[in-house]
Amino acid sequence: MASSRIPGFYRLAPDKRLRALADASDLTEADLATLRSGGLSLQSADVMVENVVGTFALPNAVGCNFLINGEDRLVPMAVEEPSVVAAVSNMARVVRRSGGFTVDTDPGVMIGQVQLMDVTDPLGTATALKAALPRLTAIAEQVHPRLAEYGGGLRGLDVRVLDYDEPGHPVEHMVVLHVYLDCADAMGANMINTLCEHLAPHVEAITGETVGLRILSNLADRRLARASCALHVDTLTFHDLSGADLAERIAAAWRFAWADPYRAATHNKGVMNGIDAVAIATGNDWRAIEAGAHAFCCRDGQYRPMTRWEFKDDHLHGSIEVPLQVGTVGGPIKVHPTVQANLRLLGVRGARDLAGIMAAVGLAQNLGALRALASEGIQAGHMRMHARTVAATAGAVGDEIPRVTAELVEARSFSVDTAKQILDRLRDAS
Repeated sequence: MASSRIPGFYRLAPDKRLRALADASDLTEADLATLRSGGLSLQSADVMVENVVGTFALPNAVGCNFLINGEDRLVPMAVEEPSVVAAVSNMARVVRRSGGFTVDTDPGVMIGQVQLMDVTDPLGTATALKAALPRLTAIAEQVHPRLAEYGGGLRGLDVRVLDYDEPGHPVEHMVVLHVYLDCADAMGANMINTLCEHLAPHVEAITGETVGLRILSNLADRRLARASCALHVDTLTFHDLSGADLAERIAAAWRFAWADPYRAATHNKGVMNGIDAVAIATGNDWRAIEAGAHAFCCRDGQYRPMTRWEFKDDHLHGSIEVPLQVGTVGGPIKVHPTVQANLRLLGVRGARDLAGIMAAVGLAQNLGALRALASEGIQAGHMRMHARTVAATAGAVGDEIPRVTAELVEARSFSVDTAKQILDRLRDAS
């Protein structure tokens, strides 16, 4: 890939943006046609889900300027919220000046659970199940025999004893078999669920107890992705704030999120603005990612921020560690033409590569939100991006949209009524 730094990209018309992306990536003419049209036919949609009556489009945008592990990446993002793509591209440009993002990821290990419910002798049942782990391992290894060819396969079994002891209700004991499966480049939900269902009758036969649920866990804490960056204060000067002042304010905002789950919830929503947008653009299950990421934030007993920001030694240090169960094969990925085009644009080399990119995007998105909050406030930048939508809602078309947008920004008034007044005046003048 050529450089992801495409100066003035946001000023180009959509078709010229596509042409610039084609020059910088492996996009084909067929990919360009797909991106222009939206790609998904009614017939393909009907294969993907039930009761299809149409398709629903989202803006398919590109995050520019990313330098990740020394490599330029253009990142597809499907999102409806103004300012998300602008913020992430701007922060990627800032981080780029300090060497870019460093990422690493765990193998694609998913966790499956086979639950024995209402167990009368939990310790005895757990002991019997542990003794049978070699036998169960041999059975499990036969379920997906070709997975090893792709670098995956069974990574172990474990036994847990759990108690349901909610005050005011009878105590219930459970024993749970945990199954660990490296799903390689697949998200792996179907694979791990199939494995759990295959093991369930054997678990019942070994223990004499009744199996309840047999399904994956979306808390994929053995499938973590990490990203980090370090920005020198000289790169952080913003408006009338020095780089050092801004860095300390960002670090203080992070400490607020660490201390308070009410702040952490909104802090993390900003992170997921970026991660979800990449997940949707690449055909991944953003709901599973959200569930796992937020559960992981509670691992010490309080809901915490997904990222970490510290100011020391003239650098603002940022990092993120989050479970990201994503795939580059299977599911809707092969069916949806736009997903395929987006993956080619990204130049992705498998699920771990994609997870690392998504972690970097989440960290960049968080930095953008914190920089705005620590300086001019979140609304100023957000409403500047939102002004185009306001102009269109007021009835502006074609060349009228940028003219109305510019006047809304200058007036710092973003209501539809104001836009209509500006539009009427422009039309009267012409």
